[in-house]
Amino acid sequence: MPCPNDRRERSVTVGFRMTPEQKRWLDRVAEESGMSKQDFIMARLRDEAIAVVPNVRVYRALREHMVELLRELRRIGAGGTVDERLHEEIERLTREFVDLRGGTGASTVNTERLDILGMRRR
Repeated sequence: MPCPNDRRERSVTVGFRMTPEQKRWLDRVAEESGMSKQDFIMARLRDEAIAVVPNVRVYRALREHMVELLRELRRIGAGGTVDERLHEEIERLTREFVDLRGGTGASTVNTERLDILGMRRR
């Protein structure tokens, strides 16, 4: 039996509008952090560190997003161009993987990033 609304701790609903791309970004980063969207937004608003706890759900989310990036990079290799959104996505996912692994230095990541950004069509 649900409790009456006057006894609920969270009795206020806050809503806001986002573009479809912003919503996809929020869904993606919340999923990769292993947190709910509400918890993720509240942590960011409080300026709290978001600690990603590796588990199967986080691994699957990261894997799916890396597959999407791979498809995009293959498209670019076929003559497309790299846009700023893709740069940001690659950098964000790279930071998450480096933080989870803890062994790769920033210089290695930056070298790989420059190699990707320097790709040209032959």
